[in-house]
Amino acid sequence: MNGGRRSPRSADLRAQLDAIGFLPSKRLGQNFLQDANMARAIARDAGVARGDVVVEIGPGAGSLTVQLAELEVELIAIEIDPRLLEVVRGLLADFPGVRWVLGDALESKRAWNPELVAALPQSAPWHLVSNLPYSAGSPILALAARLPNPPRSITVLLQAEVAERIAAEPGGREWGPLSVRIQLAFTARILRSVPAQLFWPRPNVDSSVLRLELRADRPSEADMQALDPLLDQLFQHRRQTLGGLLSKALGSRPEAETLLQEHGIQAGLRPETLSAPALLALSRDPRWRNRGTSERKLPGIP
Repeated sequence: MNGGRRSPRSADLRAQLDAIGFLPSKRLGQNFLQDANMARAIARDAGVARGDVVVEIGPGAGSLTVQLAELEVELIAIEIDPRLLEVVRGLLADFPGVRWVLGDALESKRAWNPELVAALPQSAPWHLVSNLPYSAGSPILALAARLPNPPRSITVLLQAEVAERIAAEPGGREWGPLSVRIQLAFTARILRSVPAQLFWPRPNVDSSVLRLELRADRPSEADMQALDPLLDQLFQHRRQTLGGLLSKALGSRPEAETLLQEHGIQAGLRPETLSAPALLALSRDPRWRNRGTSERKLPGIP
């Protein structure tokens, strides 16, 4: 499908990096997938086709980038490390359709890089397919859910613990603000485990491929801004009951009990028992929205 072009192998990429004395950065979470079969499987899991707009965050040594480029998608690849970008861009010179961006995908824990956001389609569908840096996976995905035109699908390789938190169900210790924020915008499922020996350097944690698909009924940004402080209030004190936590937030025990009762929730339950829709419904209630707090800021994403 690549029209006779020679695709670089993992060995080609590694040799070029060795030639410039490149050493992976722990600070940047650089653990590169080196297995072409696994990279091919992830590209297949993404279900993208020729002409689709695909964003890859952190192409790194290019193993997944090659597989995506061979599918002839419209690929936007953003890389924070200029040394890596120079090498990978050169080795993928036969794929002129790749748009390269040098920079951090995150401007901060509250926003994606403006240059990357400007490169995204304003309304047309696009997809995120990446081997995400371990240090940035959570905020990248949480903020993707809040983009004006979020990705229709996300297929990412990331730390297994983070994938489990995102795909968790209510009632377990993994269930928390990250689970709620992402699951209100996407359906989530873990597709496969990826062994540590397929990476260079070998990480000390397990990895998983996570699949997210955009919900048609995702909440508005106004809804999410009302939900943010509720999640912070409840999940910072997981061992306390909902009645006690909401009494503090509303300044009235009777009002808190009435709020919970009208939503069919027992005051003695703990926060992790509530589903994402139940938490969203509480945050939409006028008692919560009119609780007398004027400061409504987007929190840092865990």
